[in-house]
Amino acid sequence: MLLAAVFVIAVVGCSSHANRVRDARQAYFSDDLVAADALLVKAGTKRPLERDCLTLDRAMVSLAHGDPTTSEALLREVRDRFDHLEQKDVAESGLSYVLDDTATAYSGEDYEKVMIRAMLAISNLMHDGSDAVAYCLQVDQKQREIAERAAAESPPGNAPPTANVAIGTYVRGVVEEETHTHYDDAERAFATVASWEPQFEAAKFDLARAQAGVHSRSGNGVVYVFALVGRGPYKEEVLAEATSNALLIADRIVSAVGDHTLPPTIAPVKVPAIVVPANAIDSVAVDINGRPAALTQTVTDVGKLATAQFESERQNIIARAIVRRVLKKAAVYATKDALAVDDGLTNLAFDAAGVVWEATEKADTRCWGLLPQTIQVVRIELPAGTHQLSLRPVRRGQPIGAAHATQVDVIDGRNTYVLASFPMQNLVGNILTSQPARVAPASSSVERSRQATQPSVASSKTATFMLP
Repeated sequence: MLLAAVFVIAVVGCSSHANRVRDARQAYFSDDLVAADALLVKAGTKRPLERDCLTLDRAMVSLAHGDPTTSEALLREVRDRFDHLEQKDVAESGLSYVLDDTATAYSGEDYEKVMIRAMLAISNLMHDGSDAVAYCLQVDQKQREIAERAAAESPPGNAPPTANVAIGTYVRGVVEEETHTHYDDAERAFATVASWEPQFEAAKFDLARAQAGVHSRSGNGVVYVFALVGRGPYKEEVLAEATSNALLIADRIVSAVGDHTLPPTIAPVKVPAIVVPANAIDSVAVDINGRPAALTQTVTDVGKLATAQFESERQNIIARAIVRRVLKKAAVYATKDALAVDDGLTNLAFDAAGVVWEATEKADTRCWGLLPQTIQVVRIELPAGTHQLSLRPVRRGQPIGAAHATQVDVIDGRNTYVLASFPMQNLVGNILTSQPARVAPASSSVERSRQATQPSVASSKTATFMLP
């Protein structure tokens, strides 16, 4: 039976998730969104256990294609699925030790669970905005859950550092400020962003503006340009040495799952590693009506977030791979004992089967591969009316790609949102704009609010960028 099982595993092959989705990801980066979506759908049909991470990639394709409604629906589907999978399945966990981690349903990395909610907020902002604040609150809630779990599972006083995701809190501040009444909520949100992301210089202007109770000058509205910049983190298979920490964790697992011992030395094991590519683009330059206006600034570094959170789990991943190696060797020895194998050829055959069984293991490289490296934003205050907006990728302050133009409608006292994806030097998909037509021109209540909080000369300078 052992030989038959090993044969089946060998027939399945050693192709990893990263290899199987390479063409789909390349199609996305080449701006062939129709092909990218078709390849992702096809891969999900063939590999049900990979469907959730493929669906996350499809959500990014839909968003770039100008369909934030579909993107939101796909993200909600995976969010709910990941929440369900946080309930551990004992049978699946056992199967992962017989085969490898790819034999279980993918439940998402911690950073992915947070980023799903962040991208839900952005997707909702681009088509409706009614649920954006609720999604932002979910970002903060999930971060707290992850931090509390890490603290509970770590030795006292040795909890891993928490990497905070500021984009959710920032969007919440932006939306609350637009109400012209919830400036205190906006102030708290911007203060949190400033403490979490001190390099995000715009936060101090946002905070000062909220403290002054001024959204924008009378007759002006605000354009927020969100940019998904750079190719984000993904996983690839690497060989890892059995560190002392990993061996200690593995020893506890081995003791818990059966009557086995941990060998004194363990050969390198296959594990996933987070890769953050070097990106040519630093930010996005924004021109308004043919005039340079501003550069986007990073409010969330997804690459750093993924690296920090995944690194905190690395020893556990190595430990599971070690335990799998131990249990497989034990299974081979137990089978030989049960069958009373004593001749050389049969013994060699079982040993060879064990080697093949171990060799066909694959590191779990399933992941949300189309996330950006950074989420960037810039705020520009403009007179109400229609304006020509142009975006161009920048490196070290210099343009390195073509300019891409669109028109935006600015409404007095309101926000207009723009979203563009620049994973590399080229724009992928379309420049999305929110639908300002759904917001009526400034009502008398908004005008009364403006009059009550008319900016002084000092407070009017707190806008991040303002053009006449």
